[in-house]
Amino acid sequence: MAQIAEIASARASAPTLLQRIVLARGWTRRAIAFCAGAAGALALAPFDFIPAMFAPLTLAVWLIDGAAGGDDSPRFALAPIRSAAGAGWWLGFGYFVAGLWWMGAAMLVEADQFAWALPLAVFGLPAVLAVFPAAGFALARLLWSPNGARVFALAAGLGAAEWLRGHLFTGFPWNDFGMALASVGPMAQTASLVGLHGLDIIAIVIFAAPATLVDRAPRGARRIRGTMLAAAALAMLMFAYGVFRLGANKTEYVDGVALRLMQPNLPQDAKFRPENGAKILRHYLALSERATNARPSGLAEVTHLVWPESAFPYVISRHPEALAAIARALKGGVLLTGAARAEGDGDGRQGKIFNSIEALKGESIVAFYDKVHLVPFGEYLPLEDLLRPLGINHLVPGIWDRGAGPRLLAAPGLPPIAPLICYEAIFSGETVQRGAADRPLLFLNVTNDGWFGRTTGPYQHLAQARLRAIEEGLPMIRVANTGVSAIIDAYGRILQSLPLGEEGLIDGRLPREAAPTVFATYGALAFPALLALATAMALLGVARR
Repeated sequence: MAQIAEIASARASAPTLLQRIVLARGWTRRAIAFCAGAAGALALAPFDFIPAMFAPLTLAVWLIDGAAGGDDSPRFALAPIRSAAGAGWWLGFGYFVAGLWWMGAAMLVEADQFAWALPLAVFGLPAVLAVFPAAGFALARLLWSPNGARVFALAAGLGAAEWLRGHLFTGFPWNDFGMALASVGPMAQTASLVGLHGLDIIAIVIFAAPATLVDRAPRGARRIRGTMLAAAALAMLMFAYGVFRLGANKTEYVDGVALRLMQPNLPQDAKFRPENGAKILRHYLALSERATNARPSGLAEVTHLVWPESAFPYVISRHPEALAAIARALKGGVLLTGAARAEGDGDGRQGKIFNSIEALKGESIVAFYDKVHLVPFGEYLPLEDLLRPLGINHLVPGIWDRGAGPRLLAAPGLPPIAPLICYEAIFSGETVQRGAADRPLLFLNVTNDGWFGRTTGPYQHLAQARLRAIEEGLPMIRVANTGVSAIIDAYGRILQSLPLGEEGLIDGRLPREAAPTVFATYGALAFPALLALATAMALLGVARR
């Protein structure tokens, strides 16, 4: 147990905080890991207290240092791997409970049906997600060494685990560790080079590096100091790159487009029923016609009106009176709206139902896009044959079908659109169809975060959507039922927005796209390259052990 012995013998006096962490066992060790993970959630939106991410990732190094067996045990010994995985699970559990507690709010929208599932949303989902950091810690322990290179071992193991979390079982890349850098405007610009999962590896290195400052291994002192200096230099380079990129690229606008974004702030409860459809539509039309005194100069009328996801409690194509009322209100403009879309099977029976974006001009639906990434337990039930007999159902009524795949939405008067419905905006690298002949020039993200009330969830959703704009160099029109609606330029700058939990309008211009980013062009290579580099650095530390 060389590393533990070195740290424990550093001072002959009472145990230091570091020694207590490294040598902790049992429930003390679990509590330290849980609290460290929970503290890390403060680095996420809406708090954006970036230094909080030092807590989970710096302590992660010390917790793996203290894994049973020590550094002189066989590398593939089960005990230290199991001990590291246990610490990773508790740290991940704390991180996800603190970061995702707001999901419980969805269980209270129809409390008579789903209140029983509140503990599953608040604690059950984090318990499952914590398996990924547990695996990341275990992998890091296999690459561990008693010098500064172990920071890269953590980056390789935990970075790989975060990538897997974003892809396995349809993926759930919510609140990746790299999101701690996404709220710092200049630092977030690095996403244009490496994307979210590349940011994960970089963030782990930066936030874990301070763990090496207290090491006392004389022979490795230079390398240990070098690790911290390298992390600090990396952070400064990221900041400088971001400042340069933002300063060198001002927001430019598309001529002839006057946008109006409508945020109705409708409660996601029994009021949103088919029998209330006419009343809901009247509310939308009245709000959409309200003057804002903020219309873009030189444009007399709104050219494009945008409504949020699932705007109607019915299939609007089956209601010609609703289409006629919308056409009268548009006055020749175009409506982009979330809506349920029906596709008949040709024999008179109801066919497939999709969660869609539809473009309306006059009384006609001229274009549509069907959602591909459905929300587990929201729009469909995983393991349905097993869970439905137990009385478990998904939140949104009905049977929803998946769309055919990512594709462009062609709306009259607008550039080619990459449409994103709800949480499709959190999937880095999957928001744009790669290899297509035409590049989209605009993101359209419609969502309904009304399920989550005035919690941290909608702010986290906005932060992740904003990062997609930076990654791809595309502006984003984002309209949410209860907020946060916003116009975001191609560099992630929020130009206009509406507060969470308020109804209102945004009148604004459409920002232009940026040149294709490095990530947009070579995004598939960024994460493997950084993962390989982190692994190589970790193995170099093992060789020099």
